[in-house]
Amino acid sequence: MLLCCRRRCASRAPTSRSAVYDLLRTRQLASITLGRARRIPTHALTDFIHTRLEQDAA
Repeated sequence: MLLCCRRRCASRAPTSRSAVYDLLRTRQLASITLGRARRIPTHALTDFIHTRLEQDAA
């Protein structure tokens, strides 16, 4: 499993860093905490995007 920080997550997805913070706060995007650092598994970002695409298609 690959992990990325919030800044890298925002650069990989077409969104802002503050939007990533909001997604984490509302638990729409999964993450783990390592010490004081919060990391987002790359598969969680992929899952989030697939879920949004399915919602938009419905």
